[in-house]
Amino acid sequence: MRLISRLFESEDSSRRRRTPRDPKHLDSTDSSTSSPLSEATGSSSLHSSLSLQTLPSVPSLQKISSETFAVTVTVSHSVTSSFKLRERSLPVTCLAVNGGYLFAVSGHEVSIYDRAMCAHLDTFNGHDPFSGSVKSVGFSGDKIFTAHQDGKIGVWKLTAKNGYKQLTTLPTLNDRLRRFALPKNYVQVRRHRKRLWIEHADAVSALAVNNGFVYSVSWDKTLKIWRASDLRCKESIKAHDDAVNAVAVSANGTVYTGSADRRIRVWAKPADSKRHELVATLEKHKSAVNALALNDDGSVLFSGSCDRSILVWEREDNSNYMSVSGALRGHDKAILTLFNVSDLLLSGSADRTVRVWRRGIDGSYSCLAVLSGHTKPVKSLAAVIDSESDGVISIVSGSLDGEVKCWKVSITKPDNSIFKDLTL
Repeated sequence: MRLISRLFESEDSSRRRRTPRDPKHLDSTDSSTSSPLSEATGSSSLHSSLSLQTLPSVPSLQKISSETFAVTVTVSHSVTSSFKLRERSLPVTCLAVNGGYLFAVSGHEVSIYDRAMCAHLDTFNGHDPFSGSVKSVGFSGDKIFTAHQDGKIGVWKLTAKNGYKQLTTLPTLNDRLRRFALPKNYVQVRRHRKRLWIEHADAVSALAVNNGFVYSVSWDKTLKIWRASDLRCKESIKAHDDAVNAVAVSANGTVYTGSADRRIRVWAKPADSKRHELVATLEKHKSAVNALALNDDGSVLFSGSCDRSILVWEREDNSNYMSVSGALRGHDKAILTLFNVSDLLLSGSADRTVRVWRRGIDGSYSCLAVLSGHTKPVKSLAAVIDSESDGVISIVSGSLDGEVKCWKVSITKPDNSIFKDLTL
């Protein structure tokens, strides 16, 4: 893997990096929660040392005092199912939920499961190993988009007769034919080598879908924007100085990209423009940015990095600019994946654990649970809140050990009522 050395960067190298001290520093510790479950069901201690050597100028946010909440929360969690995607235990590189279905990726194959029963239903792309591993999956209407190691994006559709059928790959042949004759449509990608600007020149690392558009980022340092209706590439942006690892898009169309160059960049399209423009560069991480996630209304951005920290960025007023409000610490190794559901943030790490964080009314956070059981780094997460289960959260984690684990997490008050703000 291109960035494997960055993903599993040693703690010693992190400690050697020094940043100026900020006079504002909040000493904090993880908040412990009681759990009625025994060790056999996955209950684990929430006391963990905070990596304050990392980004010492950024205050920790996971301190919740008795004044913050008048009640103590009880958290219980258990593994409801665990299975391998393939006999050879290839890494699980991506998980995605669409309706009642779970899409799980291992190597170049995409497997579909009934989410409730964890029953295998179908597999597609099983006969095309030449496209390389699938790194991300997105959905727009009845189309499924898959990001591939070979720099292409697969477009699929479920048909009644043939199951999942590949419609085309992006860029489409028609899009290529429209542009190949004009020299202005070519860009330099390497010395003595040019490609059409609509083509990714390296692995497509992540996808995001929003309002009929598909956003793809790549190790070729670019962000590309595709219209899902006609599958045409509308924009290509040289987004970073190194490989781009993550992309997130808010409901209003603001785009966030995270890169191995340690930066997060914010892109927006002015009302009188046809192209996105750079509106902000967020710089606090000291290592490659691996994961991004937005809260439901897009006012808070979470970023995870090889420096072992999750930074929390909050929007200032109504602008697109965000400033860092603090860090969530507790993982011992690189943060590889983030997922936001309702007021909960899930984080998966190279330390082989999943942490569940919850935002308090004062903006601070508590680590409600640490889910352990994987034998290798946790690379992908997905989650939904089951309305049928009175607010119990279903979490799915995928690891480089080739295993998918399905968890049930229940967050209750002392009177055993589910938190009312945990809504779909």
